[in-house]
Amino acid sequence: MKCFFFSFFSFLHIGAFLKTLEHFYFSETRVEIKESVRGQDIFIIQTIPRDVNTAVMELLIMAYALKTACARNIIGVIPYFPYSKQSKMRKRGSIVCKLLASMLAKAGLTHIITMDLHQKEIQGFFSFPVDNLRASPFLLQYIQEEVRNHHFTISLCPSRAQSYAERLRLGLAVIHGEAQCTELDMDDGRHSPPMVKNATVHPGLELPLMMAKEKPPITVVGDVGGRIAIIVDDIIDDVESFVAAAEILKERGAYKIYVMATHGILSAEAPRLIEESSVDEVVVTNTVPHEVQKLQCPKIKTVDISLILSEAIRRIHNGESMAYLFRNITVDD
Repeated sequence: MKCFFFSFFSFLHIGAFLKTLEHFYFSETRVEIKESVRGQDIFIIQTIPRDVNTAVMELLIMAYALKTACARNIIGVIPYFPYSKQSKMRKRGSIVCKLLASMLAKAGLTHIITMDLHQKEIQGFFSFPVDNLRASPFLLQYIQEEVRNHHFTISLCPSRAQSYAERLRLGLAVIHGEAQCTELDMDDGRHSPPMVKNATVHPGLELPLMMAKEKPPITVVGDVGGRIAIIVDDIIDDVESFVAAAEILKERGAYKIYVMATHGILSAEAPRLIEESSVDEVVVTNTVPHEVQKLQCPKIKTVDISLILSEAIRRIHNGESMAYLFRNITVDD
């Protein structure tokens, strides 16, 4: 990920401040700032590698060290915001994303720049400004330049396809349902409200209890025969659902299948599953390091989004408007 880091310097013509970041043998992290940052605006560029918790702790300690050193503003540039999938209460869990937002504020961060939050409402978790940039212009440009005959393409996704279809003047199909999983949720009352198998009325109450959901198998609504299918999402991690969708699209007559996402986490066996699947190409941005996965699977392609992050840094530092970076972005994007 060094290329991603140093690309900021080439765009902005700046250098990094000197620091020491050490990991002791007992797994503690120490940060020391080697030069004065008093009264300065400091941008911390933190990508999230495989070890998420270590990266988060490094960010917190770095921010606190800069706060202690009297930096004027501490801006975190976090292309992929970790724990964004844990932004809702599930069973007896917790809203970890809200906890992380509070920890970052306490550590001293005053602003965050990120890309395509899993839920836009996450911005409300923070007590300071958050600029949630979009990667869709770069992915749309990739489609126009790299996907041959893209005018014969159809866009698919449970939630994000409409924006792509409207901008590229494409047809729209919908993937409904999920890949069937052999592991079932334990029905032990951990849901809120608790799930029940049948709708019943408690004696003395008029309100029926909530019925349990049943996930339908994957189905495609729309004609994909003889077309290029593009499945769009914000995160691609466990790829079983994408692989299952690709198999159905092939059965329905799609002759080429692309999967596009902003954040390519691609954990566990994802590269192998993609390589063995009907997916022709997986296109992700470089918000998350995935060089090893690309070596394992030639189908994975990368789109560089460091330019928009560099421009955001420049505008924030110079006190310029950020509106240009959000032009043509609607509330549904």
